[in-house]
Amino acid sequence: MTQPPLRGGAIDLSALKRPAQPARPAQVAAGGDPAPAAASSAYSVEITEQNFQSVLESSMTAPVVLVFHSPSQSPESTQMAADVATVAGEYDGRFLAASVDVDAVPQIAQAMQIPQVPLMLVILDGRPATQPIPGAAPIDDIRTLFNQLAQQLTSQGITGRHQPQSGAAPAAGGDDAEQAVDPRYAPAQDALEAGDIDTAVAEYQKLVDANPADTEAAAGLAMAKVLQRTQGVDLNEARAAAAAAPDDVDAQTLVADLDMLGGHVEDAFARLIELVRRTAGKDRDRAREHLIGLFGAVGNDDPRVLKGRQALASALF
Repeated sequence: MTQPPLRGGAIDLSALKRPAQPARPAQVAAGGDPAPAAASSAYSVEITEQNFQSVLESSMTAPVVLVFHSPSQSPESTQMAADVATVAGEYDGRFLAASVDVDAVPQIAQAMQIPQVPLMLVILDGRPATQPIPGAAPIDDIRTLFNQLAQQLTSQGITGRHQPQSGAAPAAGGDDAEQAVDPRYAPAQDALEAGDIDTAVAEYQKLVDANPADTEAAAGLAMAKVLQRTQGVDLNEARAAAAAAPDDVDAQTLVADLDMLGGHVEDAFARLIELVRRTAGKDRDRAREHLIGLFGAVGNDDPRVLKGRQALASALF
């Protein structure tokens, strides 16, 4: 499962503009017991024809991850929907998992022209933010995807959070649902929303200094530094400068940063790996250190980072 670029086109909901139909009863599994609901966290919801529009509107605050599944046609798709709900719950409101049972609400699947189940779609600002992601995936791959999306959102200054869903199970450790929202990242996220990149860097740095094992803070710091380095940079001028000076570390690392912001992660890695291969001494050290910083921004478990580390080792030795 690879990271899709964010943003996209509007959703055509014209086919849903008709009187609401009664919801179908829950699917019954073999043995007569109802199949378990896919949603399973404070940040997940089962889609009905009645709540679909409001769920899409909530994507104006933070992304909504729609998962289309069918208990009758594909039990593994329903397991994937449950896994997406579980992973969404680990991000304390940065994502809302919305499970769409195509058996219960076929009109929604038809309106959105869903060709198969399972299928996952990220919605932001009421629009698809990714291409549809078809096929089942293990929960570890889902976690990797969410990590990539969270980092990309942070790099774009998109830091809103959903509120816990009413009727959801209370968070462990207390009855107040607001306890599920981690406030540690709020100062950095508020600074990003205000366009104050320097303050965001400082706030993330405080978190990393206090807890070097906080991987989300470390990734946020790395991406905030990318934003800091690229403020006011003209992309075309930067690319022209890099093309004219292929061994200039400053020129090449700047374009790598711009590639990261544009979602071209592998291009950024490849550029710096080749720079490491061509240079020596302090220039090589600077290129290598910059590349390692970008690895941290993407996440050490990301397969592109694992591949990049192997290529870096080959370039060094």
